[in-house]
Amino acid sequence: MKRKPISEITSDPQSPESLRKKLTYILAVREFAKKKLQLPVNSHYLTYVELERSFVVWNVFATQEFSLGPKRWCYPIVGCAAYRGYFSETHALQYADELSKQGYDVHVNGVTAYSTLGWFNDPVLSTFIHRSDAHLAALIFHELSHQILYVAGDTTFNESFATFLEQEGLRRWQGESGSPQIYNQYLGHYSRQRQFVQLILKYRQELELLYQTDLSPSAKRGKKAAIFSKLRNEFSLLKKYGINLSAYDDWMNQPLNNAKISSVVAYHDFVPAFRKLLADKKGNLNQFYTACRQLGKKEMDQRHRILKAFMGMKSP
Repeated sequence: MKRKPISEITSDPQSPESLRKKLTYILAVREFAKKKLQLPVNSHYLTYVELERSFVVWNVFATQEFSLGPKRWCYPIVGCAAYRGYFSETHALQYADELSKQGYDVHVNGVTAYSTLGWFNDPVLSTFIHRSDAHLAALIFHELSHQILYVAGDTTFNESFATFLEQEGLRRWQGESGSPQIYNQYLGHYSRQRQFVQLILKYRQELELLYQTDLSPSAKRGKKAAIFSKLRNEFSLLKKYGINLSAYDDWMNQPLNNAKISSVVAYHDFVPAFRKLLADKKGNLNQFYTACRQLGKKEMDQRHRILKAFMGMKSP
């Protein structure tokens, strides 16, 4: 109901210049996505919404005290997911409190953007409009990619596919946009993000091993706290040795629990597989999309085995 056509905002001299520039930039990115990436742009990102808040959605994650397996919620169309989303932060926190009282480890995470998978025309939101040009273009490519391929219930496949397309899209957009450093800036951020994710996954594995033991609940509780302490110490050590992870300070300074660790999904696991698949198709995106859709029709276990084989990994 708050949507305004971007064309009205960009043609109105009373609109803030910074906003007009960002919206004009998004229109150019959108056109590139349509013509050069063959993404289903349709009528997406032609309107703008000022939300007057930092996040558009808040996701609630929950796990048992001694498990990293997330509680799952199932929905029409999109299948099952390891979170429950709210447009109201208050309602998200209330639900998280209910789960906490039931003994769950709980984490609430704010989200700045999401895709409606083509069911509605997605607007540009104030929650992400002021990102850097590199991250703004990457986000548009990422969200549009969900509309070309989305496999219900397979988050790792979906997000790895979208992450690869945001990277490939940005690499191609760099030449067209006249900003030769835009892709390198993105890769620097992506590298730091991967370092952080790898750190979390390292201690996630320690927690998983702990929860498989026959120790008493009180003993597990103590060792669980010790593992979280080690995680914080290594995070500080990495920063001390010059690795720029300051973007994750707030995340690390807040209470740590299983749900928070579980929320760091390995969205990038299959990115190298998709990169190799595109190379096998000699960069032809239409052939690449066809191959990915065929993968999407397979059973999840088989799909993952094929992707791991692309990366030279052995399946368990």
